[in-house]
Amino acid sequence: MSTHVKLLGILHIVFGLCGLLFGLAMFALFGGIAGIVQTTDRSGDAWMAIPILGGIGLFILLITVILSLPGLIAGMGLLQRRSWARTLTIVLSALLLLHVPFGTILGVYGLWVLLSNAGEREFNPVRQDAIVPTAPDRPSTLV
Repeated sequence: MSTHVKLLGILHIVFGLCGLLFGLAMFALFGGIAGIVQTTDRSGDAWMAIPILGGIGLFILLITVILSLPGLIAGMGLLQRRSWARTLTIVLSALLLLHVPFGTILGVYGLWVLLSNAGEREFNPVRQDAIVPTAPDRPSTLV
């Protein structure tokens, strides 16, 4: 199960990075459109469209950053076997079920890995020194 937890962490990091790259691409696209509008408009009416296009690109970038950062943080936490990362990833996996098709696949895989008994033991290992030895059984005496 250790391999599955590591793979899940890597997948969350990759999924988060893809979201960030998409946001940056949209920001660059809308910024490029604003630049084209500025250079091609000879009438002077572009002054109103340029900040709107830039604002739309910035808004898309901010939304993708807000949506991608929890996945990046959860992936890094999973790789370090942090207990909070398990909880965060379970919540993210449940939310990713709605993100068809890749998010659904990642969400189902994440829930399978982290909700299984072996996945839980990865984050809460039983310490050998925490086991209290029991007293040997004594025969009971009947009166």
